[in-house]
Amino acid sequence: MTKISAYAAQESGAKLERMPIDLGELAPDQVEINVSACGLCHSDVSMIDNEWGFSRYPMVGGHEIIGTISAVGANVSHLEIGQTVGVGWLSQSCQSCSSCMGGSQHHCRSARPTIVGRYGGFADKVRVQSIWAIPLPEGLDPKSAGPLFCGGITVFNPMLDFGLLPTHRVAVIGIGGLGHLALKFAKAWGCEVTAFTSSMDKVEELKKLGAHHVVNSRDNDAVGKLKGRFNMIISTVNVNLPWFNYMSTLAPQGKLVQVGIITDPMPVPSFSLVSGQKSVAGSDTGPPATIATMLEFCARHDIAPQVEYFKMSDINSAIDRLKSGKARYRVVLTND
Repeated sequence: MTKISAYAAQESGAKLERMPIDLGELAPDQVEINVSACGLCHSDVSMIDNEWGFSRYPMVGGHEIIGTISAVGANVSHLEIGQTVGVGWLSQSCQSCSSCMGGSQHHCRSARPTIVGRYGGFADKVRVQSIWAIPLPEGLDPKSAGPLFCGGITVFNPMLDFGLLPTHRVAVIGIGGLGHLALKFAKAWGCEVTAFTSSMDKVEELKKLGAHHVVNSRDNDAVGKLKGRFNMIISTVNVNLPWFNYMSTLAPQGKLVQVGIITDPMPVPSFSLVSGQKSVAGSDTGPPATIATMLEFCARHDIAPQVEYFKMSDINSAIDRLKSGKARYRVVLTND
């Protein structure tokens, strides 16, 4: 058995406290990872605060994990002790259902998220099924790479799944932890990129991140002038917006892809779908193969998240920083 130290919330909304946890025996298909850094995501805060109604306590968050393998299960042959890997939202899937067999392990009906009903990466060690421990390619900084495994793959996967082309015009709504990576990816993809933001003080910064154009999302007239322009819109926001206005900016057969979690229904008039054969889609995370592809893409194009660092022992201060909305653009905890 392995005893570790982790930062856990004992109840909904509680401050995180350090506590010992027994991980039990290492399963044959698992690897054990010494956590060196872990991103802090809004989903971690949602789970700590039980916003989605299925958190279990003590709750140990952390699903943007970077570390080195310290032990491998008896059936693991493709990973080695000492290898640097990353782990994202998911850490287990059945490997036998049609989704898994078809390469969409993230859609496995029995897939287990890293922080739902198990202990995540706000700890000195973590255990995951070996296929979800993705080797980090040369050229990526392990200290800052963690957010790629959730925020990064969340915006990268729909670019592949929904056929984004280098000749396309793409817009990103909400330039935060996910949105800033979407700008970088779309620019490297070769697209013409527009950023919709309510923070117009960030115009020059957003252009450096990859936006060719920056539009005030609160200016309905400015949005209206873009009618029929975009082949794809990636929305990272978690609140409802005047979707009819944004649907009007889509070109025929354009897609609005929602990746942020909006708890209320999205009011999208059917006319805005029928006219021009447009669509609204959702996207969550991605399978191990796509995560590996994204990492190679990042290494090739020198793409890294823009992060602020906190020590793991300062995790409650880091959560406060995230909740303030002032972080630019991801928070990473380094183990101390």
